[in-house]
Amino acid sequence: MALSIANNITSLNAQNNLNKANTALATSVERLSSGLKVNKGADGPAALVISEKQRAQIAGLQQAIENSNKAVSLVQTAEGALGEINDLLVKVRSLALDSANAGVNDSDALAANQAEIDNALDTINRIASNTQFGTKKLLDGSAGVKGTANDADVTVLKGTADTTAGAYAVSISTAAQRATVSAGTDQTAALAADETVTVNGVSIELSAGLSQGQVVSKINEYTDQTGVTADVDSGALRLTSQQYGSDASISVISNVAGGATSTGLGTSLATDSGVDIVGTIGGTSYTGKGNVLTATSGVAKGLALQLATAGADPTSTVTGAQGTVTVTNNSLTFQIGPNQNQTAKVTINKVDASSLGIGVTGNQFSNLSQIDVSSATKAQDAIGVIDQAISDVTNLRGDLGAFQQNTLTSTANNLRTTLENTTNAESVIRDTDFASEIANFTKNQVLVQAGTSILSNANQMPQLVLSLLK
Repeated sequence: MALSIANNITSLNAQNNLNKANTALATSVERLSSGLKVNKGADGPAALVISEKQRAQIAGLQQAIENSNKAVSLVQTAEGALGEINDLLVKVRSLALDSANAGVNDSDALAANQAEIDNALDTINRIASNTQFGTKKLLDGSAGVKGTANDADVTVLKGTADTTAGAYAVSISTAAQRATVSAGTDQTAALAADETVTVNGVSIELSAGLSQGQVVSKINEYTDQTGVTADVDSGALRLTSQQYGSDASISVISNVAGGATSTGLGTSLATDSGVDIVGTIGGTSYTGKGNVLTATSGVAKGLALQLATAGADPTSTVTGAQGTVTVTNNSLTFQIGPNQNQTAKVTINKVDASSLGIGVTGNQFSNLSQIDVSSATKAQDAIGVIDQAISDVTNLRGDLGAFQQNTLTSTANNLRTTLENTTNAESVIRDTDFASEIANFTKNQVLVQAGTSILSNANQMPQLVLSLLK
């Protein structure tokens, strides 16, 4: 190579290699100090894109696991409250069984049992109303399938997970009827003699001199035992069952013949049974139980409606078109995956006393809130409703348990495994291999030191020209 002064090619070559070594050394220092081999797009454009997407997945997996854990806590809160309701129902069932022991109990014992049952039902309603996770109520129906009626005569008792959200027209073709017995003759004067009226097996003693209004009041004192209320209809004494439907019945007989100075009920046994409601929900006809109309099939399956008493006739429910019931599904939705729409739902329907024990066949009570143990016969029917209520609660507890175990816990376990593998994959792409990088660092460090020394020597080469000029 020719000796020249204007251009020191050897120095330029040394500078170029020294710059490369310096850049490589700086990259090694950055990787060793940050722990990452990809710190910016220039370090590996494709690797950066892939690893950033994986970082988003990792963050999503971590949040999904946390979401699942929170959901487990919520489900456990609801299940714990349901367990307490179940314990109360077991206690109520024991009281009903005690009341069914007709050979031992007197009216005072039955009344005491009924008072304790009423208190337990109040507690069930309170638990259903007040149980919440944070500020979110869980058992009042707001976390399940909810129906709203635009007609005041229709009360939505419940919907189920089978009930499809939408609007359903309601129309009653056959009104529910209470069992009713009317006196054959009107009482127009005070009772001429003592009279014993037996209503549903309960003997009611009426003293001579009682007016018709006083007779009504006396009979109504025994309503808790007979399930029957008395009033006056067009001058005649009328006895009406408290419950609606084919399972409601009345049997009445007096020991005094009918007349103007007696109750008018007469000495012949008079009986009657109620009539179950029939109507359509969303155009499909169903036969209900008492005054409760329940959809047993179709898109409205599980929707239970209670119809009110007709204002002009206390023995019958309303008939004809009864507006529309709008059903909304407010099931709790949990984001249990790291990506869009990876969710799970659980339905927790209302569990107050009026929403439990619905639809027991051959029973005079339509739901748990109506149970009455003031007589052995009623206690037997109450047991059937309580058993259905226990079934309702335990089935819901089972559903929640299955959701917790099979959906939330299993999903969280899978997410943890996925998180581990995804983090490992991201680490392979992004993290510094310290063993390899230390070797690069040492090599680059030596190259910089050597390059610096060589550059110093290369810068001295133009001075050789001076020796030629001597």
